[in-house]
Amino acid sequence: MKGVILAGGLGSRLRPLTLVTNKHLLPVYDRPMIYYPIQCMLNAGIDEIMVVTGGEHAGDFLKLLKNGKHLGVRELRYGYQEGEGGIADALKLAEDFADGGKICVILGDNIIEGNIKKAAADFFTQKSGAKIILKEVPDPQRFGVVEFDSNQRIKTLIEKPKNPPSNMAVTGIYFYDGDCFKVCQSLKPSGRGELEITDVNNYYLRRGDLTHETLDGWWTDAGTFESLHRASKFVAESGANHMDLAGARPGLFGGGVRG
Repeated sequence: MKGVILAGGLGSRLRPLTLVTNKHLLPVYDRPMIYYPIQCMLNAGIDEIMVVTGGEHAGDFLKLLKNGKHLGVRELRYGYQEGEGGIADALKLAEDFADGGKICVILGDNIIEGNIKKAAADFFTQKSGAKIILKEVPDPQRFGVVEFDSNQRIKTLIEKPKNPPSNMAVTGIYFYDGDCFKVCQSLKPSGRGELEITDVNNYYLRRGDLTHETLDGWWTDAGTFESLHRASKFVAESGANHMDLAGARPGLFGGGVRG
């Protein structure tokens, strides 16, 4: 299974910092933000990775990541998203890279304490469809949110609802079969003018082959000053066990998280 990290966007909520660099190159404790989703994928056994970015600072990824070999990445590719078309629009750029196979998709500002090794293994054996990773949060209106029926099965997924039907957010970690690109091509822009990844997930839900797991440990995005600070704090505190974030082997990226 291959991995796709979506690291585009303007990062407008982090200005003025993002006037001079891409959001995903900002530091989270002792390393650039983009290192964490890469590390998460490597820990799950995914070492063929494509980074999709955009904007005037896209070239800085090449300076930092190079060909990925020093990070343990076997194959690293880059994609460039024109404009601000949304997550599903960025995902379309990975179609040739996926080559019809299953993929793991992580938003570049998602940072976790645990790992997705089990989820990746489960999806590898899943015949078809998609898998989403859920986490209970105190501010679900910021995210895609799951609505459950009376039997605690997923009824629908709603993007950034004003009145969330639950506190279970869809994290920015997804698994898809090759049909996701056909779905992305068929989407219409939402009221925000973007192609929504929630619409992709709802397609699989209607089709009947969307599965889900709940993430252990803490999870945060890092797209606001508050969440960026929270992510750095979580990582610093997690350094007490001298392991890299996401349970990867010590020493990855030039040394474990310091305690």
